[in-house]
Amino acid sequence: MEFELNDEQRQFKASLDRFLETGRAFGADKLDLRQGDGWRPQVWQDLASQLGVLAVGLPDRLGGFGGGVEQMVVMESVGRALAPEPVAETLLQAAPLLAQSESPAADALLQGIAAGSVRIALAIGEDGVRDDFRAIACSARDTDAGWQIDGAKQIVVGAPWATHLLVAARHAGQAGDATGLSLFVVAADVQGLELRPYRMLDERWAADVSLDGVEVPREALIGVEGDGLALLEEWRDRAIAAASAEACGILERLVEETVAYARQREQFGQTIGSFQALQHRMVDMHLQLELARSAALLACQTLDEPADVRGRAASAARLTVAQACRFVGQNAVQIHGGMGMTDELAIGHFFKRATVIEHSFGSEGFHLRRRAAG
Repeated sequence: MEFELNDEQRQFKASLDRFLETGRAFGADKLDLRQGDGWRPQVWQDLASQLGVLAVGLPDRLGGFGGGVEQMVVMESVGRALAPEPVAETLLQAAPLLAQSESPAADALLQGIAAGSVRIALAIGEDGVRDDFRAIACSARDTDAGWQIDGAKQIVVGAPWATHLLVAARHAGQAGDATGLSLFVVAADVQGLELRPYRMLDERWAADVSLDGVEVPREALIGVEGDGLALLEEWRDRAIAAASAEACGILERLVEETVAYARQREQFGQTIGSFQALQHRMVDMHLQLELARSAALLACQTLDEPADVRGRAASAARLTVAQACRFVGQNAVQIHGGMGMTDELAIGHFFKRATVIEHSFGSEGFHLRRRAAG
């Protein structure tokens, strides 16, 4: 399997890196995001219109291009810039699920994603649901006009500025049944849907969502009725691949910032970068980054493989990247000392995001068991 970017992919990455980082000084940008809505609508629109990034991985019939490697490139650049825009949620998690419908309604949403007018959040999580999606309790009841959805969702990342939600719900009377789940597209402004937004540890915005008698039409159903468990498992693997790629960009910045600081900070009349113990530690940080990058790239390249192959690669990436996030992040902060957790330095913000990724998309035990089973 090829692990090197070709010339076209390297040029694409260089252009995206320049766009996300040039003219957006970290400190000022983060302060603006804290005081505003938590994302940058113009950046989102430019990703669509100027760079065409929001067409990566979309079906060919809709003008999409690229595959797993291009998705890796996009998310690594997002991680390096710590960009808050919902690229992963909309483009790399929701879009592939929508593409399986091949219905006019789904195609319209995909075209809206490519144009920058549609943003999607995944309303999957509930109280008590982490590893086993069969515990989902949000219900969908068949009506004359379509479906009525009732329930509550937690930690829906990007929901405050989403135009649509993908809601996982269980058909009435099928509690705990693996064949009773479905995914539905729900407009964010529909009657009966309420958001309670909040800022997370990594300064991104999420919301708890309540759905009280929400009515959606027949075409809101994604795929085949009752076959949502396979879609949810695919979503988790795609979410892991995207987060793993993003983590590589974050870890790269953590290593770069730490090495640069060690070359400047002086103790006992010499830079701390000259201390052999710290040199060894920074080499270990770089090794963890390379292990994470290899695992993330493999996960991205196997997204269209059979479910068992895709799942093993995703679980391996989840475990490898979590370890790298913990090791690199904690050592970066420790080498910086107390300054490592101040808002004035980038290092603390990258560390927070790495910590959230470390604990996302299933428990360590679940992924160890799934990896061992393969």
